[in-house]
Amino acid sequence: MLTSVPSKFTYKSLLLVSLALFAMRPADRVLRVENAAWADNSRFPMNVNARVFVNNYIKENKEILQAVRRRSRSPFKLMDGIFTRYGLPKEVKYLAVIESELKPTALSPVGARGPWQLMPETAQLLGLTVNTDRDDRTDYCKSTVPAAKYLKDLYSEFGDWLLVVAAYNGGEAQVNRAIHKAGSRNFWDLQYFLPAESRLHVKKFIATHYYFEGRGSITTLTRAECIACAANARIASATTPKSPVPGAWMAAARTSSPGLVL
Repeated sequence: MLTSVPSKFTYKSLLLVSLALFAMRPADRVLRVENAAWADNSRFPMNVNARVFVNNYIKENKEILQAVRRRSRSPFKLMDGIFTRYGLPKEVKYLAVIESELKPTALSPVGARGPWQLMPETAQLLGLTVNTDRDDRTDYCKSTVPAAKYLKDLYSEFGDWLLVVAAYNGGEAQVNRAIHKAGSRNFWDLQYFLPAESRLHVKKFIATHYYFEGRGSITTLTRAECIACAANARIASATTPKSPVPGAWMAAARTSSPGLVL
């Protein structure tokens, strides 16, 4: 199964405080992530710790992923627009695939519902209507906006997309405990201090990203890996002569990039 039972959003008071702080920040402040011009020209190598899981996950869930792809065009287009508005990488949308398989009426055993699997109380705290007559959690647009705000707030706290995915699943407190126990903010170092569900959630996200994109992005790397990737891209850009054919260098880079072996 792609859909996991979410244990997230249990720290409601903490969420309210964080959202209040978010609201006080300038509306036009964009996330300071490593997504500048180098993003299109750099490679995003898959961490060796993820390779076996990613290959196996895609093989074992290929039919489900294909079904999601067939119905993904409209939801992804809407999510892309909302994430762009909030300064988030578009690839974060793949989190909704592992949350709900993009099914707007998806309902977990604990009551989380919709593409972003929001609990009733959390949805209401985020301004959505949830009652016997109407449930905004099943509306792609209405539910994606608060999800984007929460994801942006998580990134402001952790500065690392893999930790954001883990926190979305298990809560900020669990991730902070794992950081403290491991003495590291690197997901691959602290993963075994996380609950198994949250640990697997991150790896499922990476695998789903690779299925849809065929490559990684800043959302599939740790912050340290993103910084190293950006540095390598700047060095390559400074030492590589410009191609006489527009776009030829990028085409060559894509061709030579190590692909996913399935």
